[in-house]
Amino acid sequence: EAPHGLTPALRCCPSPRKPRRRLQALLMAGNDVPPRRGKVLTVDTMNANVKKVEYAVRGPIVQRAVQIEKELKEGVKKPFNEVIKANIGDAHAMGQQPITFFRQVLALCSYPELLDDNKFPEDAKNRARRILKACGGSSIGAYSASQGIDCVRQDVSRYIEHRDGGIACDPDNIYLTTGASDGIVTILKLLTTGEGRTRTGVMISIPQYPLYSAALAELGAVQINYYLNEEKCWSLDIDELQRSLEAAREHCRPRVLCIINPGNPTGCAFHSFKKVLFEMGPKFSSTVELASFHSTSKCYMGECGFRGGYMEVINMDPEVKAQLTKLVSVRLCPPVPGQALMALVTNPPQPGEPSYAQFIAEKTATLNNLAQKAKMTEEILNTVPGIRCNPVQGAMYSFPRITLPERAIKDAKAKGQVPDMFYCMKLLEETGICLVPGSGFGQKEGTFHFRMTILPPTDKLQTMLRKLKEFHQQFTQQYS
Repeated sequence: EAPHGLTPALRCCPSPRKPRRRLQALLMAGNDVPPRRGKVLTVDTMNANVKKVEYAVRGPIVQRAVQIEKELKEGVKKPFNEVIKANIGDAHAMGQQPITFFRQVLALCSYPELLDDNKFPEDAKNRARRILKACGGSSIGAYSASQGIDCVRQDVSRYIEHRDGGIACDPDNIYLTTGASDGIVTILKLLTTGEGRTRTGVMISIPQYPLYSAALAELGAVQINYYLNEEKCWSLDIDELQRSLEAAREHCRPRVLCIINPGNPTGCAFHSFKKVLFEMGPKFSSTVELASFHSTSKCYMGECGFRGGYMEVINMDPEVKAQLTKLVSVRLCPPVPGQALMALVTNPPQPGEPSYAQFIAEKTATLNNLAQKAKMTEEILNTVPGIRCNPVQGAMYSFPRITLPERAIKDAKAKGQVPDMFYCMKLLEETGICLVPGSGFGQKEGTFHFRMTILPPTDKLQTMLRKLKEFHQQFTQQYS
């Protein structure tokens, strides 16, 4: 490549006018044909599947929240002083502190000269040296293998084995990814085939995280809804699963069952499906094709911006696996700093190492804080007439059900809005609280919800819950 993105022929030309004249001559060639004035890419000519994609987590509510923030900065008077964004699980943006050991190692990897600095503990330096040794040129600025750095995949493999009580995990089945989302979309690409009634159908839980509906729309696959049982703490109902499957067979070819685990937005507790699969015996563990995903973005880590993730594939056909490897290689590799972070999440400080005590203290404090806020959220919301919140387990969201007056529902429909969108938009305008309406995640007909993160600092979360309680009471009174 020539400097500045110009071709060598143009860069070597002594006069800038000559290439310009050549370009003009090229553009004028065939000038007997009227120049095309319309856009090549328009809403009518673009990929129709892309227009079907929706992502409520960063949808109209959030866009309006950003506008309101600008208005506040410009001095526009509001009944509140700030926008509280409880719409997305971005832990550090809401004040959760990063784990010291993780950031120390990442700093050492980014600037290896710090390895001579005595401020850093020796175990952090050792982790950094190991990661750097596995990188091309001993730099995390180099591309890695498409499947990910070997030593990191080995760490992930050992982590999964330990999690599942010793069930074997082959590092060759591990693919490091750009967050969990990247791996999910990649697997869905492999699975999507057919046309009409032969199109791939993907069963997703409702409520669902809108990544799934968005990816299926983009790929042209068929979304098959199965509804979780809200009355039983968002549990999975086998009869509902069977109903959904049989109905889908009438118009597509169901090939995939997706389980969001822990629940997002519903917050159910984590269970290892791989462990359960192997407990069922070889009849299933040697045949059922399973892809599992994890990331560094949630839990006590909260490192969303590093986009670290992995997927494990089990019982995948070797020829298909070769195609998977080819597919991920097109994008070269996941972000190497994110891979380094995944190495630390799956291989944190061990007992006896200098950083262990601080790591455990920070991890425990963060998890305890999340547990306390989850309990507080549930308890306060359940004191509000017209709001019902299930226990928040294993996730950093609550998904309360709200009862809306009939007049509010009619007013929303008259304005062309879904009722819970109408509710959330009014909440934002009057209180500055930014939530996501349940309709963005899916819900049973006639029910309304919102998703709210539990991530704000405790004092701000208490303030937010109090304002939410007051708003709901006033809203109910206004429309009754």
